[in-house]
Amino acid sequence: MASMNSSAKSRTNSLGSAGSRGSRTPPNSAGKKPVSGQTKTKSDRPPKSSRPSDRLNPKTVDHFSKSKDLSAFASVYSNGGIPCRLVHGSVKHKIAWDTSPEMIHFDPVLVTLAEGLRETVHPYMFVSCTGFKELLESHGAQQKAIPLLPKLVPPVRAALTHPDAGVFERGLNALVQLSDVVGPALNPYLKTLLMSLSKRMMEKTFKEKGTDALHRLEQNGGKEVCVVIKLKVPTYSSIYG
Repeated sequence: MASMNSSAKSRTNSLGSAGSRGSRTPPNSAGKKPVSGQTKTKSDRPPKSSRPSDRLNPKTVDHFSKSKDLSAFASVYSNGGIPCRLVHGSVKHKIAWDTSPEMIHFDPVLVTLAEGLRETVHPYMFVSCTGFKELLESHGAQQKAIPLLPKLVPPVRAALTHPDAGVFERGLNALVQLSDVVGPALNPYLKTLLMSLSKRMMEKTFKEKGTDALHRLEQNGGKEVCVVIKLKVPTYSSIYG
């Protein structure tokens, strides 16, 4: 009888073990490999690799964003205040005008572009300096730009005094471009502009470029400009000898 009881207990224990029909506890699945074809979660997927184009194109601010951190120029550009758009090229970028530059009112567009010379973020810095240059190259630019010099000189001077080297260089280019167009009309403003330029010419990086700019100013403004330049840059050598 004892032998029969022992056999019954043995069968009961066997039926109650994990994975058997009589057990309420599911079999342990730890260490089990996922079934082939099972969908992986996002955490299981490998990180997305960067595209080659990410290294070729500069980081661009979303100019359609309504961020409160946008500068004055960026806000105007984002809201369509500058009648042009950025065109991404395979080698270099360019801008396309919605209206022919000859038909654009320089006030306020050219003034706004001059204010954008202090931008340090793409695409604003590219649009401002490229747009400024192309408007001044348009037909009839001289007659439109000369009356605006009181509005154009302050933002150009602000770019020349900016601590960022790139902004200073764009300001220097803008100064020469403006001088090429308006000629002697810029002479009354040179003292203010050269004060900023002379400080940067002490740096080896900008000495040659600054000298070239002074030569252009003298060439466009006449011999009287040499006197003004020497007041700010005593070591300057006139192009007239």
